[in-house]
Amino acid sequence: MSSLPFDIAAGSVLGREHARSGRNNQDAYCVREGAKGLVAVVADGCGSQPASELGARLGARRLVRAALQRLEAGEAADTEGFLPGLRGDVLAMLEALPEALGREALADCLFTLVGAVVTPEHTLVFSAGDGVWMLNGEVHVLGPFPGNAPPYLAYAVMGGDDVPLIRQALVRTEDVHALLLGTDGVEDLKRLTLARVPERDEPVGPLSQFWTEDRYFSNPEAVNRRLAQLNRESTRADFVAHRLVRTPGLLPDDTTLVVLRRRMERV
Repeated sequence: MSSLPFDIAAGSVLGREHARSGRNNQDAYCVREGAKGLVAVVADGCGSQPASELGARLGARRLVRAALQRLEAGEAADTEGFLPGLRGDVLAMLEALPEALGREALADCLFTLVGAVVTPEHTLVFSAGDGVWMLNGEVHVLGPFPGNAPPYLAYAVMGGDDVPLIRQALVRTEDVHALLLGTDGVEDLKRLTLARVPERDEPVGPLSQFWTEDRYFSNPEAVNRRLAQLNRESTRADFVAHRLVRTPGLLPDDTTLVVLRRRMERV
């Protein structure tokens, strides 16, 4: 296993509007570490498809596995051919789906993604479609796209646009102190700094809490619990008006994030 000096925190929550319409959480994430590096991906399935969460999971896992295989074969993440090759690996998986599951399976494989490959030498951040990424405290929002229609890698095997994996950043790993990858729901989370947590007399707080507060790295369920807390519907009794008052959760869309933070040296 690699000895990269990073702690990892991750979590996901079903969006308020998806819960109301009876849909599943259509986000997915995957984080794996191998002998030559670490790969992390978040993916967001197209909301109009009935099983897009399955496509998002397949895509995230395939991309992570393919990236690790390329690293273990000696390919460097900073080369010009790394992302095109990685894209080809994912498209090969998508092209094989119709034979195994039927042509309609491709429609469930429309997903955006934001990912990172971290080796001892370099850290590469890349994307296809919308989402959010942060490096050392600087947050970048990808999208929105016209008509709320982000580009999907699967278009290339459906006779549509040839969507690339886009390099967002390539830096020396020794210069990485914190890195966040998020689906587009994280953009909503970013706006909630001053909002009140349902059923609690406290503000949500800034997005930076997820890479600055130790609690998210000391407990593997801490991010999940916080996101669930923010999206809990609260109900209180209004005794004057003789009615129940319901306050909806704060996150309308599925929200998923993965955070890497440089491990502090203990003295």
